[in-house]
Amino acid sequence: MAILTCEELSFSYEGKTVLHDVNFHVDEGDYLCIVGENGSGKSTLIKGLLGLKAPDSGRIIHSDGLCANMIGYLPQQTEMQRDFPASVREVVLSGCLNSMGRRFRYSAADRERAEMNMERMGIEDLADESYQALSGGQQQRVLLARALCATKKLLLLDEPVTGLDPKASAEMYNIIKLINLCDDISVIMVSHDIHEAVRYATKILHLGHSQLFFGTAAEYRESAQARRFLGGNRI
Repeated sequence: MAILTCEELSFSYEGKTVLHDVNFHVDEGDYLCIVGENGSGKSTLIKGLLGLKAPDSGRIIHSDGLCANMIGYLPQQTEMQRDFPASVREVVLSGCLNSMGRRFRYSAADRERAEMNMERMGIEDLADESYQALSGGQQQRVLLARALCATKKLLLLDEPVTGLDPKASAEMYNIIKLINLCDDISVIMVSHDIHEAVRYATKILHLGHSQLFFGTAAEYRESAQARRFLGGNRI
């Protein structure tokens, strides 16, 4: 069953079209990787999926009770965000904000959920530590725990291993795959690493100001689009 469907999406800035003819769907349990060169429209599509930018045409359909503010989002980090002055617990708890409604304080259930997700990420011992004092890999685990507090259905991850060393990157990829498989949470991940994308994903969406490919990872490995992207090399 599709939980997210995009039909004939087009986006523009100041009257200039930057992405058009996008059609894809995300089913329950899918792991979709979005790939493409810099400036291909990946960031614009993310903004659309999060409800931060309206499409010029087409539509985004949410199913199974999903809406834009119920998507767990892990953004690319900036240097300013890495120095955010808060404790690990406070950062993780902030993932519950969208579900608070008119409440002004976190509930016991919110706090329990934050503790559970810190345990899932193996960072429960860091709960009272300063976020800005952590390593890059630890910070990404904190942000993933925060994203999990915001959703039970869909994670949207924007280049989640950028800036991480190979060991931390491999750990992050494995954690994401386990969440997808064991918790039955669908994943949309933007990635510049096509080899890892194909290794972990079930589906690939390749953008180049339009939709160049959408299908299974196995189909993408054999596609002309993949070979063109990699300069004729096979995955």
